Amino acid sequence: MNLKVISFQIADSIDIRQFKASFNATSHYADTDELFYFIETNQYLSVFKYGIVCFLGYTEAEMTGFFQIIEPHCKNLFDQRLSDEFDIETEAPVINYGYNKIEIPSPDTDVLRLIMLNVSQSVALDYYNQQTNLLLEETNHHTQLLERRGRINMGGIKLKKYIGRTLNLKNRISANLYIFDSPEETWENENLNKLDIGLKKTFDLQARFRTIQEGLGIVKENMELFKDLLQNRNSLTLEWVVIILILMEVINIFIRNPK
Repeated sequence: MNLKVISFQIADSIDIRQFKASFNATSHYADTDELFYFIETNQYLSVFKYGIVCFLGYTEAEMTGFFQIIEPHCKNLFDQRLSDEFDIETEAPVINYGYNKIEIPSPDTDVLRLIMLNVSQSVALDYYNQQTNLLLEETNHHTQLLERRGRINMGGIKLKKYIGRTLNLKNRISANLYIFDSPEETWENENLNKLDIGLKKTFDLQARFRTIQEGLGIVKENMELFKDLLQNRNSLTLEWVVIILILMEVINIFIRNPK
């Protein structure tokens, strides 16, 4: 039997508590960050606080209908959704990992939830990587200007906005670091732990996460440099203002007391 998992990054975040109260279904697993629903045979749904919805066994029409249901509970809903698909083949003799697919002996609920979790983590990394690359492009633009002109073309307000975007992304990633941890169930179940390790390797989650951290580190270093340059520029401007004021005062004294 073939099952398909599709995960979407639809918003910056989802109000899990508010959605749970309004959604008419009993959750198989729930905490402050994740909701996992068994809808019917071979149909499951996961909703994550960090703005991701994951479907298993849903039709296009059913997914479209669900997006309309969850939209009021989303913060900063995206016009274009990042997504990832993953196939599950059941009734295999042993677990086997392939390109965008996995073969498993049976569709156990905990196994399916773990697969959906890893697919969703992969989509989250795609989103954070995309945002980090945008910051790196902006950073490279300013460093190239610095190389050509010997100064940065960025005033105080523009620099503050740049710093704000950088810190906001770093804070969001830090706040969601837990999403790349293994769920508690894998600590107690050896089979689930092996499955989780295999899925993380399949999606290359750890390496991709390190790439994002390294990118943000580069942005941070440049941000500190830009801030220092701006402070030096402001200090130099202030010094010239003081010199001009002193000079004007001296001229004024000579005008008032001519000899």
